Amino acid sequence: MTAMESAPHPLPENFWFDGMAYRPPHWLRSGHVQSVWPTLFRTVSLTEPHREALATDDDDELQLDWYRQGSDRLAVISHGLEGHSRRPYVLGLARALMSAGWDVLAWNYRSCGGVMNRLPRFYHSGATEDLERVLGHVLLKSYRKISLAGFSMGGNLTLLYLAQKGERVDSRICGAVTYSVPCDLAGSAEVLARPSRKIYMRRFLKDLQTKMQVKAERYPEIIDISGFEKIQNFRQFDDLYTAPLHGFRDADDYWAQASALPRLKDIRVPALMVNAADDPFLSRHCFPEARSVLGSYVRAEYPRWGGHVGFVEHARDGYYWSERRAISFLKNEV
Repeated sequence: MTAMESAPHPLPENFWFDGMAYRPPHWLRSGHVQSVWPTLFRTVSLTEPHREALATDDDDELQLDWYRQGSDRLAVISHGLEGHSRRPYVLGLARALMSAGWDVLAWNYRSCGGVMNRLPRFYHSGATEDLERVLGHVLLKSYRKISLAGFSMGGNLTLLYLAQKGERVDSRICGAVTYSVPCDLAGSAEVLARPSRKIYMRRFLKDLQTKMQVKAERYPEIIDISGFEKIQNFRQFDDLYTAPLHGFRDADDYWAQASALPRLKDIRVPALMVNAADDPFLSRHCFPEARSVLGSYVRAEYPRWGGHVGFVEHARDGYYWSERRAISFLKNEV
């Protein structure tokens, strides 16, 4: 079966696959296997981080995990939907970056990282104000260079932040690496609503229901979870919760404002976006090729395989292909 035939969505006939192809063993050439394998079987050993609670301007807080080794370079990692700073994919990249000489800060969105935030709101794919708060905090320190990294939702958040800053981005922010980026939120929500993606959707909704239950108990006048079990997709969840809690009209308005895709051309630092063609979460629009869409600073690479935040590699040093690619990009491009 060709990569085109195995892709989870129809791609153009002349679709370009990056020449620096990630080539896993044959038994890993499945987007679904790649997407679940690291969660089930990967462990990453890393020193215990220093945890810091960062206050926000609206009387909330963000949980930060610091890995310091006295470097003058810092990498800031943003995790995926319902993830946290100690997921294997975050720790794997943190370990690789540290070995390449970077300090690392892995931060948690509101309600993530084992600490429920104080406000009714939580996080969403366009909450760049929280990433800006984290970066404002680290820019007060003595780092000469700061790179950004993001996985899945965190990749969209990272690219959207850089696009919004445009020419105004701080000169110490030197570049970004992102993986499995749902930069077309509406299209990716539609993909995940398919019956064949039910197993993923159920997992997300189960985690979100637990979180919304806590918030409903704290704020019963604002949040009502009766009938939550009838929610089957992100459109329903975002219409009921994400949009009203974060100032959007509805799910469509949220997706339109929070998608990085139409803003990629505004980015003004070297940025890498790696999306696997067999990613079961992404729409076809998450694979832009035209320079008019990507702009001059975004490099898009589309390996045939890799799944969603997969890119598994069985190597003696324990690194995954995505981590090697990140180190190479940051070394050569920023």
